[in-house]
Formats: sequence, structure tokens, C-alpha cells
Amino acid sequence: MFAWLWGDRITALEFLYDITKAFAFDGMVQSLDLHELRSMPVDHCVRFPVSSMIVPICGQLAESLGSKLSYPGNSSYVATQDSYWSLQEANLSPACILVPESPQDVSEAVSIISGIENCRFAIKGRSHAPAAGFANINAGVTIDMTKLSSITVSDDRTVASVGAGATWLDVYSYLDTLSLSVAGGRNGAVGVGGLTLGGGISYFLPRVGWACDNVVNFEIILASGKIANANATSRPDLFRALKGCTNNFGIVTRFDLTPFPQRQILGGNVAQRIAHRDAVFKAFTDIAGASEYDPYASIVTGIGFNSTSKAWTISSSAIYTKPVLNPPVYKELLAIPSVANTLAITNLSTLAAEPAIPKFNWLFYTGTYGVSAPLLSQFFDIINTTIYNFDPPGGIFWNIAFEPLPAIATQYGDQKGGNSLGTSPKDGNAIIMLLSALYPTSTSSTTITHTAQTLLRTLNQTAQEMGLLHTFQYTNYADPSQDPIGSYGQTNVDFLRKVSGRYDPRGIFGGGRAGRVPGGFKIPG
Repeated sequence: MFAWLWGDRITALEFLYDITKAFAFDGMVQSLDLHELRSMPVDHCVRFPVSSMIVPICGQLAESLGSKLSYPGNSSYVATQDSYWSLQEANLSPACILVPESPQDVSEAVSIISGIENCRFAIKGRSHAPAAGFANINAGVTIDMTKLSSITVSDDRTVASVGAGATWLDVYSYLDTLSLSVAGGRNGAVGVGGLTLGGGISYFLPRVGWACDNVVNFEIILASGKIANANATSRPDLFRALKGCTNNFGIVTRFDLTPFPQRQILGGNVAQRIAHRDAVFKAFTDIAGASEYDPYASIVTGIGFNSTSKAWTISSSAIYTKPVLNPPVYKELLAIPSVANTLAITNLSTLAAEPAIPKFNWLFYTGTYGVSAPLLSQFFDIINTTIYNFDPPGGIFWNIAFEPLPAIATQYGDQKGGNSLGTSPKDGNAIIMLLSALYPTSTSSTTITHTAQTLLRTLNQTAQEMGLLHTFQYTNYADPSQDPIGSYGQTNVDFLRKVSGRYDPRGIFGGGRAGRVPGGFKIPG
């Protein structure tokens, strides 16, 4: 409605002043003039209703950060909104969006926002997590980190420094030219920040551990606005806490990662008929449960169901992080008759360049289980019974993916400064499940969510009865109704509370009443 104003040379405060005059916010600020607006004390944010809260928040940010701030209707604002993976996130409407270009910009923004009572904000990377509010916000400020995407490698090739807003495809494309790689996301469009702070599964998980285990330094903006570094010698408690505890301590602006030599790999997919599912589950669990796990093997086996066509699929992403075309570890899987096989020797950047996924409503749920082919066969029967005749308006596509969490992968946390995940070799080999649903019709969300939650409860009950249910929940796959940080164990939760109290004493990034970042998983209690 006010797009015409952007052609004039006016400040953001003047723009907001004109909106204020036009709407008068139910008579609350009818007598407010521009001079008063410029000198408005920050505590007005408390006394105004939510709709008028944008005046002090966005206005003060604009005075310091200028063109890096955008408003509804502005092209930069629209570009950020269009970049979300899920409709749930894209449908939220922040009062303004900040796209910082340096850690100093982020520091300035946090200093301003944290000084205004009840003013909330969201932190956005590449926004792979689908839940509403995890990386966007209504009537607050969204900080879009995507311009902080620089990538450099130290002269001795021991540290790769990556901006928090980079994608993993950016990283792999850069490192492939140096015959190096790092532990990172498998879909190249996923962001560095969210994946790493949530733990991070990569093709290299069995070789080097979680992605977060391979961070040697975090550059972070604390709640005070201070730019700090956390590593093994400076703030080692914060260094450990950041490995798995998402956005609870500040805004990470740069990750310093440990690269390793890496050339081409085996990558691709093998699809079989659903009638062969038990053979596929056995081949998968023989790999996942091996007493001597092949550290170069990385496999995800998934079943998919289309409610409209009533068609099931089963396929495996079978990766080997050496250029070996027929590694023995996949012999059993490849002996099963296939309907498609795209395995080939390739570069990681080529493999990671997956086609863009159309924007849908998404649901993620997760669970962790002992390795058992009979369990997966029972899971299929339960899933099929639950969803086969469930066909909401517009249809729905379900995908249930299983991937190994080998015991050899969980040894690296303690070797590299610790993490907060609570996983260890004593847990044995395990399987992580991602239960996801994609659907176009938002009005079906309530019934779809109920169906998914009922399904997950039944799966977990079955696993528990078989003695195969694990406590750990992988944060990056979890639904807001789950408690992944609580699943790290009470000792870790107590540690995380202590670290939060030390570095964020006002609870700006926490989940309590004082918290300003409502999105993401918060430390329990």
C-alpha cells in the first residue's frame, strides 16, 4: 500500500511515521510527531501493542543499519520470504527483515533489540527446518544471515573458515578445487549454521563424527552484542555447549572447521520394488549393525508413499567416500533386483547439487532405535496400516528415512573438546529415523499432524516393547512437540543451563519469559 514512498528520499523512521499517522494504531499514537518518534525511549516497546512495536524496533535498527533493513513489499523482504523451504515459515510476516553483511552488523542489531523489552526476533540461515517460527517470526525482526557466506582456507590447509549464512554447496564447490572437504550437509542447499549447531549428519559421520565435532572455533555474537570466540582454549564451556544446542547462546557468524584431504566419491541411488523391502531392510541393517562398521560407508534407506496414487517406493542413497565403484559393503544391497541405479564416481559438489524442492507444508519427526531388520519390517506394516487410506485434500507424500548412527561415529565428541549431544560408543550402533510429510493444503495441517503424532507413538511403543527404543532425538529432524535437547540427558541439560546463565544471564536467547528468540529448541527447565 505504501510502496510509492520508497521512491522518495525518506528515512525508515519517516516511513514508519507516515504509516503510524495513517492507521493511528487504534488511537494510541495519534498525537505522536516525528520529533517524538526519533527520541522515543526504548521502553515504549512495552507500552505499545504488538502492531505498533515495529516503530521503535525497526526504526532504531534502520537508523544504524540503513539499507540492510527491509519492510513488507520491498524486494529484499520478498526475496527472504521466498527463500524459506516450507510454507509454514514463509507464511509468517516479520515487521522488518535485517540482512547483515558483517559480524559487526549482527552485533549492532543484537545490542539494539536486546535493549527493548518484549521485542522478539528470529535467526534465519538457509531455513531447512520446516516448523513455523524456527527461522521466521510474526511482528518481530528476522535476521537473515545469508550474506555472511564467505569461505576461506588457511595457508596450511588446517582450517576452513565459513560464514554462517553459506550453503554446503558453496563450501563443497570451493573445497573440491583444493581436494579438501569437511563434514557437512548432504543436500547442498542446506545451510552451514543450522546443520552444524544441531549436531550435523554428513557422509563423513563414521570417519570424523558429527559435523559439530569438527568445529575448532565459533565466532559468536553474545546477548550483550559482544563479538566473541569459543574454542578449546577460550570459553571452552561455550565451545562444548554450542555443539548441539542450536541458537540458545547467541548468533554464530562464522565456523572454523577442520578440513581433510578428499577426492572423488561413490554416490547415487539404488531403487528396488517395495515387494523386496524385507531384503532391503536386512541389507541395510547388516551395514548399520556391523561390529566393524566400514567408516567410508554412508547409507540412507527410505520408503515413500503417495496418498493419491497409493504407490510405495523404496530406495537407498548409497555413498562411499572413496572412489570405489563396487565396495564390498554394498554387495548384499546391490544383489537385490533394482529398478534404478545411478551409482557413479563423482565429486561431492556434484552430488550435493540436488534439484530445488517445490515449496510445500512440511512436517519432521524423529526417533532413534537399535539396529534390527524385523523392527523395520514391523515399522513398514504399522506405517502402511496407518496412512494407506489417509488421503487429505490435495494429497500428501510421506517419506520415512533410516540412517545408521554407528558407535564409531560417537567417539569423536570427547576427543575434540566434547559436545552436548549425549551420544557415546557405549550406546552401540543405532538407527536414526526421519519421518517427514509434504503436502500442499494448509487447511489439512491439523489432521496430518495428528496422524503423524499417532504414527510416531505407535512406532516408539513397538520399539520399546522390543527393547530397541533409544532416548536420543536428533535435533535437526525433530518436531516442535519433541524435546531433543532434553534427550541429551540430565547431566548435559544441567551443563547447558549453567553455560546459558554465564553467557546470557538475561535469557535473551533462552526459552523463558525473558526470551527474545522463541524459535528453535530451548534448554528444558
